[in-house]
Amino acid sequence: MAVGAKTVAKGDGNSSRSNGGKLQQGPKQSQQTFEFCGPYAGPLVIVVCLPLICYALALGCHEGGCLTLRPRLYVPPLPADLRLFTWEAMAAYIGYILVQVTLHLLLEGQWQEGTELAPGKQLTYKLTSFRNLAVTMAACAALWVWQPAALVWVHDQFLPLLTAAIMFTFAFSAWLYAASFIGNKRLAAYGSSGYWLYDFWMGRELNPRWGQLDLKEFCELYPGLSGWVVLNLSMAAYAAQRDGRVGAAMVLVNAFQLLYVADSAWFEPAILTTMDITQDGFGFMLVFGDLCWVPFIYSLQARYLAYHAEELSWLAIVAIVALKAVGYLIFRGSNSQKDRFRRDPTHPANAGLKTIDTKRGRRLLIDGWWGVSRHINYFGDWLMAVAWVLPCGFGSVIPYFHAIYFAILLLHRDRRDAHACHEKYGKDWDRYCSIVKWRIVPLIY
Repeated sequence: MAVGAKTVAKGDGNSSRSNGGKLQQGPKQSQQTFEFCGPYAGPLVIVVCLPLICYALALGCHEGGCLTLRPRLYVPPLPADLRLFTWEAMAAYIGYILVQVTLHLLLEGQWQEGTELAPGKQLTYKLTSFRNLAVTMAACAALWVWQPAALVWVHDQFLPLLTAAIMFTFAFSAWLYAASFIGNKRLAAYGSSGYWLYDFWMGRELNPRWGQLDLKEFCELYPGLSGWVVLNLSMAAYAAQRDGRVGAAMVLVNAFQLLYVADSAWFEPAILTTMDITQDGFGFMLVFGDLCWVPFIYSLQARYLAYHAEELSWLAIVAIVALKAVGYLIFRGSNSQKDRFRRDPTHPANAGLKTIDTKRGRRLLIDGWWGVSRHINYFGDWLMAVAWVLPCGFGSVIPYFHAIYFAILLLHRDRRDAHACHEKYGKDWDRYCSIVKWRIVPLIY
């Protein structure tokens, strides 16, 4: 969903090189359109509004009540003991990230080469996400049994932890932007426009690293995702302390979302071929999304259920589990097929799949899951998101924010990806779209 405001020249590849902060363009030039209503108004509004949305959702549902739209509008009052910042929460948030870094460096892991970013240029990644998650979950299980008050403390500090995340992501993003001007850095094509606010938002450097620690890949899969699960468990611990039990709705939400995180961690190599890793710079957009938005917004359902337990019938439980299973089947099947084809089109499992050739020398998959729609994986992803919110019932709009926002995000990503692919493949992409007609939802969109 690129919105043209101004244009700048960009190279033909995914990235350019920076020498002392000065952008060096490749030999071929085209015109780059700014995304997100850039380069000024859009990034400014988004950077300011994202933290406000996080606070609004957190304050819109708490022990004193939740925002409702029907039968009449109800806005809950602010909590009587409202605290937005504590030094303990700041220390805990930063400490948690450092623990995840330490685990990543110390645990044995698989070494994997990523996608070729330029001719002869591939980065190597150490992959320990599933091991990190396993250690984190073991620690949480121990706390649940022997020290549940520690998990309840995480619930109690939700707002101060959110503030810590917001402060950290702003500081970290500013450091990443400044550091991208030092030395010979590989820059992201869409984040090196020369407009500082736009580049701060999009991310100027493509793959910032500390030694072998790839900061972008680490933040995508480690502290934010596991932190989301920890927050969910803290809500369940609070409910158990208050009610003496954990209801079926809370169990479903925790189990569904733990499965999603575990799946991401287990299939960590697949992320190395995604747009986030290969094309997007590492700026505020990804930093805030990874380290703040995911853990604190994606845990809205568990937080809602901590205060408003829902009783589900067996029929409702079966229906919700079935929806989750269908979504996961589509999501995992399509993503695995895509990743396998990207890595090795000659793999025996790809032998019977139909493709079309392109002038760039790459083949586009038009069969299997990817003959159904161009982003069938998005459809499965969204079905799972709906399964996450249904256990919350219909008492408030707050837990449904995720499914609504996620639909908008996926529609935007589809348009963004289509724009990039059209630039990359030209008429071959038009031919592909004439064969695979549906964007996301077969027969509908």
